[in-house]
Amino acid sequence: SLTHTDTDRHTHTHILTEEYHPVLLVINIVVLLSGTISLSLTMHTLKSASSSTTSIAVLNLIFAHFIFLVTVPFRIYYYVIGEWKLGLGWCKVVSSMIHIHMYMSFIFYVIILIMRLLTFYHKAAQLASFQRIHALLISAVVWIVVLVTVPCIIHFSYGKNSEMNSTTENKTRCFNFGDSIESSAVVVNYIISILIVVVATALTAFQANVLRVLRKKHHQGCTSQQDFGAQVKSMCFALIMVVCFIPYHMFRFHYLEHIQSLQGINEVFLSLTTFNCLDMLTFLGRRNCYMCFFGKTI
Repeated sequence: SLTHTDTDRHTHTHILTEEYHPVLLVINIVVLLSGTISLSLTMHTLKSASSSTTSIAVLNLIFAHFIFLVTVPFRIYYYVIGEWKLGLGWCKVVSSMIHIHMYMSFIFYVIILIMRLLTFYHKAAQLASFQRIHALLISAVVWIVVLVTVPCIIHFSYGKNSEMNSTTENKTRCFNFGDSIESSAVVVNYIISILIVVVATALTAFQANVLRVLRKKHHQGCTSQQDFGAQVKSMCFALIMVVCFIPYHMFRFHYLEHIQSLQGINEVFLSLTTFNCLDMLTFLGRRNCYMCFFGKTI
């Protein structure tokens, strides 16, 4: 059973989190609408896309966005009515999905950027042996691992403290699982955050160097080069990682030291990472937009 101190602490945390609900509601509505439109337009333009390893990685990215967007209406529902009436189990699933989406997106961003960088640095011989079937197999393995391990983590570990300390009042709350981060998990969180910040920064620097080299090589005609256009899209992915992921993981260093008092603002930072759902807009140039809306080529 909960002590008075525990009850007061959970109530105080809930009040601190609840004051951010209007902001979280707006963010989630914008992400749901813009993300859905972005994916719809992208699927239209990718119908005739090649089946290269990069394209397969992009399709995996689209799938990750889709799975996450399916859970967003449940977040909106909670922020509108202020109560969770769908059970702790589903709360844990919806809550964990935003983390899964972020990490899966990061993995596929890294794959896309590395493939483009290898292509630029003339590693065609290495890439030739990496055929479409290999990319499909790796994709299947990644999703199988995710779909097997994540439910186990959700059931046996994620939000366990909230489940143990569940009261009638707590059962109507959701997305407050900061208490479940144990001391050992804090170290893992630090490592993951450092890794994401370092990798995102390094890949962005490499991608910026690629654009610098191409611009220097082709001068004013660089924008007409197909390779330059592909690398610009890669740079967009890199910048999305920097803008959407790095601020959250930099903040997380502070959050892990003050979990109780920062759960609300942590949810805001976490929700801002979901704007990476708009990454598919990088495929919608002026020509593609014209084709989407008018069904013609130019």
